[in-house]
Amino acid sequence: MSSNVADSDAPVKEKDPHLPPLHRIGDLVAPTTPHDFASAGLDGRVLCDLALKLAYTVARFTTEWVAQQLHLSVTLADEILYQLSNEGLIQETLHSQAVGKSHYTIAPQGRETADRLMQVCRYVGPAPVSLKAYTAMLRWQFVHTPAVQPERVSASLSRMVLSPQAMHLAGLAVSSGRSLFVFGPPGNGKSSLGRQIRDALPGDYWVPYCISVGDSVIRLYDDQCHERVEVPGEKRGTIDQRWVRIRRPLVIVGGELNLEMLDLIYIPTLRAYEAPPHLKSNGGVFLVDDFGRERISPDQLLNRFITPMEYEVDYFTLSTGQKIQLPLRHVLVIATNLSPEMVTDPAFLRRIGYRIHLGAPSPKDYARIFQLYAKRCKAAVPDGLIDWLLERYRAQNRELRACEPRDLIERARDICRFQGKHLELNTEVLELAWIGYFGNDAPKKQEREAG
Repeated sequence: MSSNVADSDAPVKEKDPHLPPLHRIGDLVAPTTPHDFASAGLDGRVLCDLALKLAYTVARFTTEWVAQQLHLSVTLADEILYQLSNEGLIQETLHSQAVGKSHYTIAPQGRETADRLMQVCRYVGPAPVSLKAYTAMLRWQFVHTPAVQPERVSASLSRMVLSPQAMHLAGLAVSSGRSLFVFGPPGNGKSSLGRQIRDALPGDYWVPYCISVGDSVIRLYDDQCHERVEVPGEKRGTIDQRWVRIRRPLVIVGGELNLEMLDLIYIPTLRAYEAPPHLKSNGGVFLVDDFGRERISPDQLLNRFITPMEYEVDYFTLSTGQKIQLPLRHVLVIATNLSPEMVTDPAFLRRIGYRIHLGAPSPKDYARIFQLYAKRCKAAVPDGLIDWLLERYRAQNRELRACEPRDLIERARDICRFQGKHLELNTEVLELAWIGYFGNDAPKKQEREAG
């Protein structure tokens, strides 16, 4: 999200009434930290209840500590604690004129109230944003995200050897935000394409730690799949710390995927929810790897994706039965070793944005892949070495695969390291690497033909 306006800290005006207040830091647009209940965009009771549960976990606390734990401004934390004190739920034990330095302890009535609140939701951590604020912020970012440029697509896939057509189709998928179905025999770069295409997406995104829906909390930020980025020129206390600046996400799922994972995941110990993986991928890439090997039928899985693909929204259900709607826009990449006809039907294929078949590389492409990976490993490739290697493939009637130059060179590295020397590519080393990787026998296809 970039802009030509360079006035630092200038407010950004938008029409959506639920959009959090925004300001500019150079070319960056950031959510503005709230200093009172009104600007927090959240029911004040939600914040008070969260602060009371936090107070329940310690013997005593200060305003400043509460602000740090809840990722709120000291002035807003002070307003929250003032409210709780007036209700007789906490007690001030040491007053200080210095901002944030007053000391408090939870009162007996507050302990009883907090215990009841814990029975509903045990979440204690960064304060949430409202569902409406998250939705508005997400839509705003969708609109203001820079367009994908062809040269950025080329750069993101530069480590792969792809046909111009495959490169073009991948670029069309990521620039349009449409889905991408990548199929072909194993080992030819389907997963790699899905992973690396994320680098073609420009800009970063703001995501909240969690979302509030009534008494329920949905945790969204996940440091296992979200990568934080620094905010240049940030002034202390200006950015709403309930939001995290992240790189456009890449979320990968495989054979463990089932339908339950694509709805809100209830955590009994927290009495709160975890966002499903495809919601965490909002604004980025959601890669369904090794499609067709999951524990549910491909039809069930594909039908689950139809509504989000067509309408860019998804629906989720709370344990109370309440349904919520959220915008969902990511590049859905489905990678499979199986033919499209085996795992899809014509109705679904019509909804797929683009399809790419990644077959076995030609000998010329295999040689190029080998040279590129050797160069990355800073290893020289002697004349005739690749021809010698290709002859071994022909002799064993073995199909070329795009992953195998890397795999053989990595085993050559293992061999050289074991022998106490730098990586060296020659027929002696690659002979041992070949046996260690493929074994010394002919492939099954040749054995069957011989039998």
